[in-house]
Amino acid sequence: MPIHLTSITALLILGALASPVCVALPPPEAQASSPELQPADGRRGKVAYGDTCAQCHGADLNGGTGPALKGPPFAAHWQEQSTDDLFAYISAKMPPSQPGLLDPQTTLDVEAYLLQNNADGFFRPKPSSAAAQGPAAKSKLPAFTPHGGPPNDDAFAQAAVARRREQLARLTPVDGAMLSRAAGADWLTWRGSYANQGYSTLSRIDRTNVGSLSLAWSWALPVSQNEITPLVHDGVMFIASANRVQALDAATGDLLWQYVRPLPPALTNGSQAIVKHLGIYGDKIYYPTPDVHMVALDIKTGAVVWDHALKSGAEDGYMRGGPLLVRGKVIEGMACQRTPGGCRIFALDAETGKEAWRFQTIARPGQPGGDSWNGAPVEERFGGSVWTSGSYDAELNLVYFGIGQTYATSTLLKPHAAKGHSADGLYTDATVALDPDTGRLVWYYQHFNRDVWDFDWVFERTLAELPVEGRVRRVAVTAGKLAIVDVLDRATGQYLFSKDLGLQNLVSAIDPKTGTKIVAPQLAPKFDVSDSICPHGGGARNWPATAYNPVTHILYVPLIESCTDFIRRTRTPAETAAGAVDIGFVLKPRPDGDGNFGRFEAIDLATRKVIWTRRRRAPELAAALATAGGVVFDGTRDRVFRASDDRTGEVLWETRLPVVPSSSPATYSVDGVQYVAVVAGGGGPHDSTWSSLTPEIDNPTGSTTVLVFKLPAARPPP
Repeated sequence: MPIHLTSITALLILGALASPVCVALPPPEAQASSPELQPADGRRGKVAYGDTCAQCHGADLNGGTGPALKGPPFAAHWQEQSTDDLFAYISAKMPPSQPGLLDPQTTLDVEAYLLQNNADGFFRPKPSSAAAQGPAAKSKLPAFTPHGGPPNDDAFAQAAVARRREQLARLTPVDGAMLSRAAGADWLTWRGSYANQGYSTLSRIDRTNVGSLSLAWSWALPVSQNEITPLVHDGVMFIASANRVQALDAATGDLLWQYVRPLPPALTNGSQAIVKHLGIYGDKIYYPTPDVHMVALDIKTGAVVWDHALKSGAEDGYMRGGPLLVRGKVIEGMACQRTPGGCRIFALDAETGKEAWRFQTIARPGQPGGDSWNGAPVEERFGGSVWTSGSYDAELNLVYFGIGQTYATSTLLKPHAAKGHSADGLYTDATVALDPDTGRLVWYYQHFNRDVWDFDWVFERTLAELPVEGRVRRVAVTAGKLAIVDVLDRATGQYLFSKDLGLQNLVSAIDPKTGTKIVAPQLAPKFDVSDSICPHGGGARNWPATAYNPVTHILYVPLIESCTDFIRRTRTPAETAAGAVDIGFVLKPRPDGDGNFGRFEAIDLATRKVIWTRRRRAPELAAALATAGGVVFDGTRDRVFRASDDRTGEVLWETRLPVVPSSSPATYSVDGVQYVAVVAGGGGPHDSTWSSLTPEIDNPTGSTTVLVFKLPAARPPP
């Protein structure tokens, strides 16, 4: 299967055969999509081979349970393929128990060792070409079986390849109109459409039959800190995990192509990576990589079209939200902690990868909000992370992003030599509305000024048409960690109203005209003194997204009930300037709790009333998913994935997954059959935060799997 990396050329073969010491590499500009590699060394390769390959292929390469890696059969198999193909195969498939274990440098060294041991009759060098990157080459079945010998190219295999080629060939370009529509047969964005509603118009699965859902297929993914959303277009599912992007048949789970990202050893093959979704636009898939690049892949082949680095120099940063594709732009927010001056939102040209604009999420002096940092210079302003994808209103031509808090709270609390007008800390805890063509700030609204407790408002901005005070308003809806829902006019940023869900004690009042949150006097910021605050810094709600039914105006919110002993530590000026975190939390149950921590709540935004609440022991860890069939899905830390009646909250179906469903479920249809997909496999920060609340829930680790459910096929009439 394809890995798109220009690794070695004819120079590598000549170098490897002539000397056991080093192998020449192409110039650095030819390796744009790979880490910078050192010259390959067959001696290092011999050691790595002994550690990871010899058990199957024999210490002398003559084979064992696996095929021989030298001699005429091996040479005959590879003679029509390039050295790039061999590198790609080792990277993507070896070792079978943990594919992708070898970092690019080690893979290069192992390949050099194989070349040295096949000096007589080894396959001839064949450089990669545009033709070799085409659909036919990238759709072939795996070419190297564990038992050796050439692949069985019989009629069955040929028919399977032909079906896959045809399926990929039928993929159509995706445009903005498709991304604007509510999700139906396709699931094209993180929350189904530009509106981020987490709602599907599909209704074949409904209240009357959802209890019959059963597993249609499943597919094991490379292990990572999972939060991924599967995207589906024209019957093909696109999904990322660790350092791979895979295209699967959405009806069967068969692999159609995959892209494997070579990573530096320190990134452990992406096992610590978190990304909530890919992007689809035109004829490309857009992938935010663990090494902080944006990569555009051909939707039909997985071939790299362009690769753009989004971090340079001393900047820290990572991408967790996923790309928003708008008007020919790939718009991505960065999360960061220690970069002086804070984080940023980028826009890249979707065709070329060239940067179009960037927006700094921490206001600069002279800009709107630039005087809100307590007089601190820019280099002492930290945070403003963006770790959730944006939404888009095509008629207003505005994109909306939520921005997080600062981790260096001392900047906003300690006096500075040059006094600022305020210590609000813009644009932390704010919604920003940007022109997607230029990155120009059109308006902003700060939900929580001077957030020095880590209760950010960074989550999805849900776009809706909602009756407010007797007329329909076009609104943006969002809730922060405090589980206070704010509703804004999305054309102007005007504050309309809030709904406090009652799980916090930090905010004692909300100004009804401005939405300003007033902090309880007894919890005013102080240093080196512990306060009991609800909720914990992990939030009464966090990244598991809400779902909104645009027909009923009901918002479904996954919640967690908790409190914390909060402390703010004194930091020296040097520590503050270095971006040192100065807050700490000790998780504890609510003092009025009853042992239930998970809470799933339905709020009618038109009436501002809670219509039902379902509480349970296990914390909520999956995003909500609502459908026109009257069903809403959620998932909890006890590995349960369930469907409930969206009117009452009554559980209609549930199943126990192999691991935690810490992800965003999706629903789609292929050939008239509706499917529901969820990725299971925890390990992210939100999973680990809550483990001490329910110590009896001891989940397995090291497994990431997409599971897809459907209704049983109708029986033919007798």
